[in-house]
Amino acid sequence: MATKQIPTEAEVIGWMDSLSNWGRWGKDDQLGTLNLITNTKRAQAAALVKEGISVSCSRLIVPEIASDVTTIPPLHYMIRAGDTVPAQGGGGTSDFLGFSYHGLTISHLDALCHQTWNGKLYNGFDPSLVGSESKATVLNIDTAKDGIITRGVMLDIAKVRGVDWLEAGEGVFTEDLEAAEKAQGVRLEEGDALMLRLGWYKRRLEKGAPASGRPGLHAETLPWLKERGISLVAGDASQDADPSGYPALGLPIHRVGIVGMGLWLIDAANCEELAAVCERLNRYEFMFIVAPLRFKNATGSPTNPLAVF
Repeated sequence: MATKQIPTEAEVIGWMDSLSNWGRWGKDDQLGTLNLITNTKRAQAAALVKEGISVSCSRLIVPEIASDVTTIPPLHYMIRAGDTVPAQGGGGTSDFLGFSYHGLTISHLDALCHQTWNGKLYNGFDPSLVGSESKATVLNIDTAKDGIITRGVMLDIAKVRGVDWLEAGEGVFTEDLEAAEKAQGVRLEEGDALMLRLGWYKRRLEKGAPASGRPGLHAETLPWLKERGISLVAGDASQDADPSGYPALGLPIHRVGIVGMGLWLIDAANCEELAAVCERLNRYEFMFIVAPLRFKNATGSPTNPLAVF
């Protein structure tokens, strides 16, 4: 196993250019790494369905105030409730749901308009195209309206390291990803979705919301993600290790990944049920399906990703 080299912040910022996918699929491209998911790749993913088992990779949305709920807490109000319906004849129930999904607790897909760097969005689009009144007129979630269907691979970093979960601030390096591939007998290929299990949701369920910080991918993995042609990363700890060690960038996986590479991210996923199925079947590859909401000009979407075996 090669010794990891920690890049400087200047080097990581330089990757915004050297790892860039700007213009790769045309100057007007808004799909980014989803272009790597071809019809052939989708057919390959469908062929992985043998047992017919479907597993949710989403957290349960819970209206709560907690240390890791960093914006507006989820809201749930009944409009018509069953305890008020007439005893005779027909009736019905309905409710209102509201949530600020970008954050650390609701499983969601980031659209490519979600991050900026030096006054630019992915592929050079101007951030003013995501306006207070107009909302996201480019790079919005509706660019993924046909869904994301590809081969998914889960790398169980916590299991490979022999721990229940990684701690806040712990980084996952290229050597960790490749060690997990070797241990699990899989290899990520172009167009694949990487499901990254760090045990962070398990920790929250067992110990409650963390005070601060989270584990995640170290910036050092960015060239590997580009080289392998990863189309999407779904993590149970919102991708970036926090603190990242890169104060100017803050979130290098989000900034370089989304803005430079056009890399799609699912934050705050749930790998616990998936890990149990993978271990029982001794299979770490599956058909991976993501169907975001078609909310006009939105910067992302809550989602319930599915792994199908």
